[in-house]
Amino acid sequence: MKYLLILLTLTYTSFAQVYTPQPVTGLLGAFAAEVSLVKQSLEDPKTVLIEGIPFTTGLIGNQRVVVAETGIGKVNAAMTTALLLSHFHPRQVLFTGIAGGTNPALQPGDIVIARQTVHHDYQYITFEKQPSIETRNAVTGEKNPAYFKADSVMLARAQAVARSVMFDPIPGTSRPPSVLTGTVVTGDQFISSAQKVAELRQTFNADATEMEGAAVAQVCYQMQVPHLVIRSLSDRADANARTDMLSFYQTAARNSARLVLALVKGL
Repeated sequence: MKYLLILLTLTYTSFAQVYTPQPVTGLLGAFAAEVSLVKQSLEDPKTVLIEGIPFTTGLIGNQRVVVAETGIGKVNAAMTTALLLSHFHPRQVLFTGIAGGTNPALQPGDIVIARQTVHHDYQYITFEKQPSIETRNAVTGEKNPAYFKADSVMLARAQAVARSVMFDPIPGTSRPPSVLTGTVVTGDQFISSAQKVAELRQTFNADATEMEGAAVAQVCYQMQVPHLVIRSLSDRADANARTDMLSFYQTAARNSARLVLALVKGL
């Protein structure tokens, strides 16, 4: 019996040494076009379904990654992020895709690297009758910060990499996109109102608005996983947002994917 226990211990030890999980980076996007561009660059891709959602693993350079499409909206984004974290245990998560611009200095085609994200459509009244936009961790009961800060290492790396990426020029111009580090606001609304843009700019000093980033950031924050959100602008979130989105979407998606791929290779 003693020899059997020794053999089992040695076998388990050898198994653990051979099958130690490799570090992986999670790459998420809301739309198929954003995600497919990244998937096309994977070496040795393998796809597995988890609760019906396809997660594709593979290599980008020397980095092992897992890629998934979250779908549109905060609930879909949070669910896919939670599945990613619980099944693949990534050491970091990068979320990318298109957004509406709310900074008047930016044009469709430009890129915002989120220094921080915030829910613009979340608010409650405290027992002291004060409005608050801080979400709460359902497990610990503790308040989350109102603004979810990006991982400083990933942020600095993205800023550095962006200076060397060969982006497609913005449609109708010959200039490459400008890259700005700023605040991205998230809500379950497609914003197409100049009045709402002005409100988001005044209230949050928002540079871009979208429908998933802060949800991804909140899940990562609560599970203590570093994250970064990168958004490529497809419109200015005004009355022309839908039309502009159709004109700039493909270029915005390609440029966003190029930045993500370059960033992952350098991590």
